[in-house]
Amino acid sequence: MTSPTDPHGAPPSPGPERPPPPPFFPRARAPRPPPVSAAVIGGSVALFVVDAVLSQGETLRGGLGPVFQWLALYGPLVQDGQYWRVLSCILTHGGPLHLAFNMWVAYSLGTLFERAIGSGRFLLLSIIAALGSSAFALLFNFKVVTVGASGMILGYGGAMLVTATREFRRGIIFWLAQVAVLSLIPGVSWAGHLGGFLFGLPVGIALRAGPRVFARAAPLLLAIAAVVVYITAHPERFRG
Repeated sequence: MTSPTDPHGAPPSPGPERPPPPPFFPRARAPRPPPVSAAVIGGSVALFVVDAVLSQGETLRGGLGPVFQWLALYGPLVQDGQYWRVLSCILTHGGPLHLAFNMWVAYSLGTLFERAIGSGRFLLLSIIAALGSSAFALLFNFKVVTVGASGMILGYGGAMLVTATREFRRGIIFWLAQVAVLSLIPGVSWAGHLGGFLFGLPVGIALRAGPRVFARAAPLLLAIAAVVVYITAHPERFRG
């Protein structure tokens, strides 16, 4: 094949080269949180907004509006039969900063772990850790109002400490050390943090042992957590 020439026999001078069109890349969408993490994050944010509206901004200043007063953990009210508070308290938060910090950790840590172990197992871990957190809060701070998802999130840390790789475990240990320091600040429920972490550990051991062991151990751990909550909610029945 020959190149075209002009009437005088000389080849035409090349024109300016045009760059090829850029390839088309569709916009990558951020992955949606899996269902359990999405429910915790969405429920916490929605209830915070509702409580802030109904309390005329009191929730924004760290107070408890009518919704949070009905959901927060408080020993004497649990003792009177309002047992839903041992779980509903994880959706209540004492101010925007408290909410933002917990939801960020729930998203960055919780969604990662939920995708790794599956939503069913993650739901059981969440319930067990939440019950353990509430049990310790009732045991050590019976007459103190307690709110927040941090105790349950510490349960995630406890389970991940057992199941994570060596490299990732270092990051978990560093994060747990930071939380331990923050737990010493007045107004922070160190008991709730400790309870969630301690109840998350055996769940992590069961997860590492395999599906068969977890299927048998999870209901037992859930029952133990429920019994411990009942005992700590009724100290008058078990004292002495």
